[in-house]
Amino acid sequence: MNWGAYFAVMAASSIKFVAGPLTGFGLGLSMVETILCTWVGMMTTVSIMLTMGRFIVQQISRFRVQKPKLFSGRARYAVRIWQRFGIKGIAVMTPLLFTPIGGSLLALSFKVPTPRVLFFMAISGIFWAVVFTVMFYQLTFLRDLLIH
Repeated sequence: MNWGAYFAVMAASSIKFVAGPLTGFGLGLSMVETILCTWVGMMTTVSIMLTMGRFIVQQISRFRVQKPKLFSGRARYAVRIWQRFGIKGIAVMTPLLFTPIGGSLLALSFKVPTPRVLFFMAISGIFWAVVFTVMFYQLTFLRDLLIH
């Protein structure tokens, strides 16, 4: 049991989700260990952001010099996902596009109840952790490229 490797995978996936499976693969963890550590890292960040999110948003708005663009491309894309799929769409897209931090703050900005966000983020996180981990562990050319 290598706690340092586990924490490295959790730290990597808490910032950028895809980095968790890559880190687990690089450190030689098993697929199950990598999946669990990646999921725990994402859910830790989601929990922290939901808990402290309102305070963070208030602090950012206090120090912001310019008012953010109301109709930026990113804002339109987020609103389109929200209108079409709701919290389920945000949860599914969080590991792919938004990162755990961004997806949590996005869900917070749409005033989704915390238990609902945690539920859908947990389902999405475990699904994408399995998909990315299996993908990285099964691609032999990637393994040869990283190890040799």
